[in-house]
Amino acid sequence: MKNTKRKFLWKFWSIAKLYWAGEEKWGAIGLLLILITINLVTTQVDVIVNSQNGSLLSALAAKNANQFWNITISLLGLSLFLVLSWATYNYVRKKLTLYWRRWLTNHFLDNYFKNRAFYELSQAQKELDNPDQRISQDINSFADGFLSLFFDLLHSTIQIIAFSAVLWIISPTLMISLVIYAVSGTLITTGIFGRKLVKIIFNQNKKEADFRFGLVRLRENAESVAFYRGEAQEARQVKFLFNRAFKNFNDLLLWQELYLNCFIRIYQFIPRLLPAVIIAPQILSGELEIGKFGEAQGAFFTLFNSMFVISRTFNELAGFAASIERLYELDNFYKQLKPGIYQEKLQYATIETVEENRLAIQNLTLYTPNYQRILCTDVSVNLQPREGLLIIGTSGCGKSSLLRAIAGLWNSGDGTIIRPKLDEILFLPQRPYMVLGSLRNQLIYPHVDIDISDEELQQILKQINLPDLAERFGGFDVEKDWSDVLSLGEQQRVAFARILINQPQYVILDEATSALDVKNEENLYRHLALKDITFISVGHRPTLFKYHHQVLELLDSENWELRAI
Repeated sequence: MKNTKRKFLWKFWSIAKLYWAGEEKWGAIGLLLILITINLVTTQVDVIVNSQNGSLLSALAAKNANQFWNITISLLGLSLFLVLSWATYNYVRKKLTLYWRRWLTNHFLDNYFKNRAFYELSQAQKELDNPDQRISQDINSFADGFLSLFFDLLHSTIQIIAFSAVLWIISPTLMISLVIYAVSGTLITTGIFGRKLVKIIFNQNKKEADFRFGLVRLRENAESVAFYRGEAQEARQVKFLFNRAFKNFNDLLLWQELYLNCFIRIYQFIPRLLPAVIIAPQILSGELEIGKFGEAQGAFFTLFNSMFVISRTFNELAGFAASIERLYELDNFYKQLKPGIYQEKLQYATIETVEENRLAIQNLTLYTPNYQRILCTDVSVNLQPREGLLIIGTSGCGKSSLLRAIAGLWNSGDGTIIRPKLDEILFLPQRPYMVLGSLRNQLIYPHVDIDISDEELQQILKQINLPDLAERFGGFDVEKDWSDVLSLGEQQRVAFARILINQPQYVILDEATSALDVKNEENLYRHLALKDITFISVGHRPTLFKYHHQVLELLDSENWELRAI
């Protein structure tokens, strides 16, 4: 149990220290001090209010009108002060939560794109589910959950210190009874409901995210599903994901709303009777005035709520614990990610990558990422500057996999790949990636800002045989869902325009013109041949041969052939 607590605290601190030891720490500490000050001041005011409430009852019992009205006016003033103080407290706390969330989100996003972690998460780390949900939701749950829990505990601690003295002076017996009762309730709540609820909430977050992902995936592949008439199978899969979330939510309702809430409701009812039962004899005998009963009752309830804070906020605590676990897993993955590619601790050889201003492959044997199948054996190719290499072969022989190895996405195998820095290579896949943004954003991708005029962009559109594209949609700065409004052939031509705009020294094309007719394909490769570009293509059409200098044919996993054109 102690080991589990230590692990929990360690995981929490590994995430929390990112912000509280970062560049925004002094501003955050300043806001934290303001919130602590408000808690201290308002607790002192609460003690005064509780005492005044007792005096108000005594004034009524003594029929002292002047004292009654003076205390009433004082209470109104104190109540107004508390309202303003807590409004300020809530505002500042939410601002601190917002700043913390912004910083953590930027931190996790930076690591998400660093070393192409987003790709590794999608390929090698299937068990690390839904990183998008962890970044978009769990970070907010973490920041808001911690600040809520921290200040609940702080406020409760201050109130326990302040009101314990008040209650002890009035009735030591009542004080001792309260401590025993509250501590026993907290131990029961954490011991019986603790681990169970944290596990259920963790699973609920995962299953809800899987269900959302299933719906998003259906939307993104709507056309393919419609062509296949795959509605029945897709519906069954999405309903299966929902039913998993539904079943787990049933367990959550059972433990959270029935078992835990029943226990808390019953446990909170008994303290309503304790102050009256214990103090009543002193009131009836005249040892204490009626006002002291009101003061004791107010102090008792305040102390009970403060001591019972963990049990009372246990649902929020369980959600907070689940967010810690999910963020810790993601952060731990980032820390293990090596520059270039994430490497599992497997006793297998990996491909060596050498950065030089040329493209070459030396004695390359390429495996699938899990090392279950050999794709090609002992391949060697040397590509001279401004030359083109065409890779051909039957489907599934490893043509695209060879490009992934050159791009540094796969390293399962043996041998050496010599290539320039990845920033100097432009990769064009068969299905181009259309970014969210304007037509200008599509054309200059992957760069975010290039000094190029509309006239130059229009000239490039003419070269790729899309002269009316900008006019058709209303200019270069109009935003559309380009993957939806452009055909695959148009998307491939837009992607090819990126070569003409970015002017890289090296280009790799993975069937990047497969959706084009022969005339448009020849037009694009003719423009490519006029540039001082070294390029590798994967393709099938015989018309591509004349634009390349060498052909690498992958015959099977052990045989290949390299010939000059």
